[in-house]
Amino acid sequence: MSTTNTSGRRKTAVARIYLTAGNGNITVNGKDYKVYFPTLPLQYIVTQSLLVAESLANFDINVNVQGGGVKGQAEAVRLAIAKALVELNPEVKPALRAKGLMTRDDRMVERKKPGRRKARRRFQFSKR
Repeated sequence: MSTTNTSGRRKTAVARIYLTAGNGNITVNGKDYKVYFPTLPLQYIVTQSLLVAESLANFDINVNVQGGGVKGQAEAVRLAIAKALVELNPEVKPALRAKGLMTRDDRMVERKKPGRRKARRRFQFSKR
């Protein structure tokens, strides 16, 4: 099997993955994914696509991820893995879609507007 590469995005995080046949090693930016994503919820997010497709120990995954925060990065990795699994085996797509793993979450932070403190928050007003 050759290398399958896909990308996933969430907020401002972009993940590029390289999926090859192997024994379940996941490397993120040169580190093991359990070191890069130290909390259990983030580790579960990263491996969720593999768990749904029941192929956790079948592939080695090398990930380059940049931008955003750790949660956005984990969700970008999850989307990229799901897209790579569907590219290899289209039969897993209905299961992944049922869990919502094939849809890119396009919600982004709203920009700050001029004359406001944040995007919608106004400065405090007092009549004195």
